[in-house]
Amino acid sequence: MFSYPASVIRDGEGFVVSFPDIPEALAGATERDEAISLAANALRAVMDVYFEDRRPVPPPSEPKRGQITIDLPPSVAAKVLLLNEMIAQGKRPAELARLMSARPQEVTRLIDLHHPTKIDTVAAALRALGRRLDLSLA
Repeated sequence: MFSYPASVIRDGEGFVVSFPDIPEALAGATERDEAISLAANALRAVMDVYFEDRRPVPPPSEPKRGQITIDLPPSVAAKVLLLNEMIAQGKRPAELARLMSARPQEVTRLIDLHHPTKIDTVAAALRALGRRLDLSLA
């Protein structure tokens, strides 16, 4: 899935968490655990920016020594895969809707991170793009 490496650095009287792959996501707090929790929220929030701008979301790199990893929720990770594939193929939402025999507003909701979407629907969208969603245990 999408587990992003993050660096937790002591900064003055608190901690700052940053992501080398997603530099827009930063968080800080006086307590380490709170900074990590806020970093997970920041990572999720930055995904909105990528989706709004229709920019591909960088894949996570391998964590380096001393880094922690923070997971995207599976529902977000599945939509990231879909967004990245749409961008890679140069497909706009209207084109995906035609491929899926769906209404354009259904695809608009499908690529909205705030709209709950069944995983089967994301899988169907990826199938329409000639791809297959693959789930596994780690």
